[in-house]
Amino acid sequence: MTTSETIKNELKLEASAILRVAEQLDDASIEKAFDLICNCHGKVVLTGIGKAGIIARKISATLASTGTSSIFLHAAEGIHGDLGMLCPEDIVIAVSNSGNTQELISIIPFLKFIKVPIIALTGSTTSQLAHAADVVLDCSVPSEYEPFGLVPSSSTTVALAVGDALAIAVLRHKDFQLKDFARFHPGGTIGKKLLLRVMDLMHSGDELPKLCLDASMSDVVMEMTGKKLGCTAITDDAGILRGMITDGDLRRQLQEKGNALLGYKAQDCMTANPKSLKSEELAINALNLMESHKITMLPVVDETQCIVGMLHMHDLIRAGVI
Repeated sequence: MTTSETIKNELKLEASAILRVAEQLDDASIEKAFDLICNCHGKVVLTGIGKAGIIARKISATLASTGTSSIFLHAAEGIHGDLGMLCPEDIVIAVSNSGNTQELISIIPFLKFIKVPIIALTGSTTSQLAHAADVVLDCSVPSEYEPFGLVPSSSTTVALAVGDALAIAVLRHKDFQLKDFARFHPGGTIGKKLLLRVMDLMHSGDELPKLCLDASMSDVVMEMTGKKLGCTAITDDAGILRGMITDGDLRRQLQEKGNALLGYKAQDCMTANPKSLKSEELAINALNLMESHKITMLPVVDETQCIVGMLHMHDLIRAGVI
């Protein structure tokens, strides 16, 4: 078997494991786990150790980024003092394939003492963790799904998928919106796509190229050259956007009209009713509009359709939106 075949077979195997678990999960257990998370007045605390601990940390991160207060508690650190981060208002989601990991089992008496509900994501419904849990989500996969029946692969994939599915269900129940997601992701590319607005990037004031309908094409050339955006907006006397002239328009008009072009008015050569958008819109929406219509600049208008700015594709690139 080639390396490519080995990798593709493993992907298919892990996908198959997820589908198996989707069928074997008990509806009542899913609903109870969901209710516990939604009605939690404290934190959703994820815990585990080893590879399962890494999965637990990722599930916690997904919950936290989608509006559910969540932290990760390393089970081994828990028995050495970190249990102090827990309070009775919390719930615990414990991730363990075997359900008998000693460090994880060692923190259960404390969880019972402060009466914290336990949701178990485990591959063994007869394990010590399963017996102690208030809700058991059966994440078991056949041993042959993993190398030597021991190396965590399909089992960790399944646990992660179940945890993420719970997080998405809670997200939808809470009507978590894009604007909410943006608040938790102010940095990096995600933050730029979700927080930057057209008004933050557009050219306005003295940088805005604009002329009236009766402007000469000579004036159009000078305006486009001076403002260096490769275009100019064309407005009526009230400042309402009526058209656009771009470098491409100039080339096409010059090919059609030749040297007589400079004798024409802007209204004779403009593209009427150009695509535009409001300054309050997200920059990512401007990018999507540009890509869908294969254009590189967009006029920005206010509620009365008066021109207030110009946005170029290069502005989006410089800002890291792309």
